[in-house]
Amino acid sequence: MFRKLVVTAMALFFVFSTIGAGFALDKGNKRKGKYTYRKVYKACFERGDAESKTPVISPADKTQAEWEAIFTSKDYAQFGCKEEWNNLNDTQVTDIYTYLFEHASDSPTPAKCK
Repeated sequence: MFRKLVVTAMALFFVFSTIGAGFALDKGNKRKGKYTYRKVYKACFERGDAESKTPVISPADKTQAEWEAIFTSKDYAQFGCKEEWNNLNDTQVTDIYTYLFEHASDSPTPAKCK
């Protein structure tokens, strides 16, 4: 009886922990994210709202937790180029998040240059 109870509790724990992980931020395509992130700033520069074609924030400027907090709250004001960010769909934002998160300062492969 005790053994069945322990096995059932472990199974429930596994199910609920898997469901919780499913609600975390989705992972996108980091290569597409890098391309889209740069494309946003290029369009912003061509419109005249940015000083440079290159993004103002490098992935290594923040930790993974900081990137997660920004994209969870959907506060993209610090990136500038508000018009371009508003035109991105959810898949593009997820791809950018994945690129920035995977190359954060505390990641196994931080970005070394802008």
